[in-house]
Amino acid sequence: MSSKWNKKRDFTKEQTTSLLQNHKGMIKTAAVSAILLSSVTFNLAFAKGSEDKGSLDKVYHIYLSENYIGSVSNPDAVEDIIKEKETEAKTQFKQFSVDAESSISIIPEQVFSYNTNDQEVLTALKEQLVAKAEAYALNVNGQPVVYLKDVNDYEKTIRLLKLKFVSEEQLAQLEASKASGEPLPALQVGQTRIIDVKMDTVTGVESEVIPSKILTPEEAVQYLQTGTLEKELYTVQAGDVLGAIAMNHNLKTAELLELNPDLNENSVLQIGQQINVTVEKPLVNVQVVQEKLLNEKIDYQKIVEEDSTMYKGETVTKQQGVQGQKQSSYVITEVNGKVTEKTVTSEVILQKPIDHIVKVGTKVISSRGTGDFSWPAVGGYISSSMGSRWGSYHRGLDIAGPSNYNIKAADNGVVTAAGWDGSYGYRIIINHNNGYKTLYAHLSRIDVKVGQTVPKGSVIGIMGSTGNSTGTHLHFEIHKNGSLVNPLSYF
Repeated sequence: MSSKWNKKRDFTKEQTTSLLQNHKGMIKTAAVSAILLSSVTFNLAFAKGSEDKGSLDKVYHIYLSENYIGSVSNPDAVEDIIKEKETEAKTQFKQFSVDAESSISIIPEQVFSYNTNDQEVLTALKEQLVAKAEAYALNVNGQPVVYLKDVNDYEKTIRLLKLKFVSEEQLAQLEASKASGEPLPALQVGQTRIIDVKMDTVTGVESEVIPSKILTPEEAVQYLQTGTLEKELYTVQAGDVLGAIAMNHNLKTAELLELNPDLNENSVLQIGQQINVTVEKPLVNVQVVQEKLLNEKIDYQKIVEEDSTMYKGETVTKQQGVQGQKQSSYVITEVNGKVTEKTVTSEVILQKPIDHIVKVGTKVISSRGTGDFSWPAVGGYISSSMGSRWGSYHRGLDIAGPSNYNIKAADNGVVTAAGWDGSYGYRIIINHNNGYKTLYAHLSRIDVKVGQTVPKGSVIGIMGSTGNSTGTHLHFEIHKNGSLVNPLSYF
């Protein structure tokens, strides 16, 4: 590095300061292709008429840009600092070329006497003198957010950010369509197409910054999406569960799962497992607008018709419902990958739905029996009568071999028991509220509930062989005022 000394005029310190303030051209601030490292422009001036003043001492006023650092007695030490900083910059930032251009001004002044603190001024200069690189600032809404090496990295960052939310193919099709200016072809059924990708107001501008602040496009995208360059990871401890981990990091469980696609609500966490708990704070919003054409089903209406000729609780399907079909066009807006708006732009009915109609009975069933019992099975024969049998007492009738296995209520009444009962297996008891109760045992299925009012002849279950049974049959009992009576007396 060389210095050029031009002896012209002397100025007092006050005149020199005024000259710096009024003539900023004396301070040369460089435009640097890669690294800006402050160096020296020597502007020596001698006061008018000073050549006849005799022997005077000199001090050297040091300015960094327009900031006054102080005065020194020897400018060589300043140049040594510049060389040292230049060497450091070349070593630390090997990917950049270092070019020492000037943002330091040294203004000499002839004085009769002086008192400088060289070490203090040089220390301050060393602290404030830093290497800066030409960069390309990415501004969001007018504010610099990240710095890239050049305009190419800026454009790559913008593209990579878009590709976080659309595919390479989709982005290429969108760019080709905009470049051609031709209208898009008709959308096909089942097709989704990107019609725009927008961002917050993002601009790029040439800038200068400390090289350590310059990011790669990949790092810039990570920072713009999350507000941080590194993911925050949590190491699973004994006893941890997803909900507690999410809450401790100001996340909802759904948000935690979204950050960790390999996990779900039923995942078993392992001690030592690392989980991403980064609370994302996007610095730029990416809006994707797409259109979609779908054939969709139209649900049929369910209509209930009351029928006074049917018992309450009975239902019959009068007409089976059939779904319709429609063709719908949508414009869907997503911001940072999440749907924020979905608008139907057109809808065409392809097939109207057919209503599903059900008839329900309204006829109230009497909970009091008539006292006239009907056969509780669909046909069949008595395989064992009431009375002594196999050294014990058989408490009712066994009915086997029916036409089908439906078991019917022998009279109107209210179900008081429905479930498993030891040797009876699955059994039902109906209280007829007239002193009579009937019992139906060994069922394979129960179709009524406790408290339900049932009409005479209604199906209450299915014949089976549960409990202590030698085969499929119905065990049927009648109780009158708490005592067993022979069912055969009532048929």
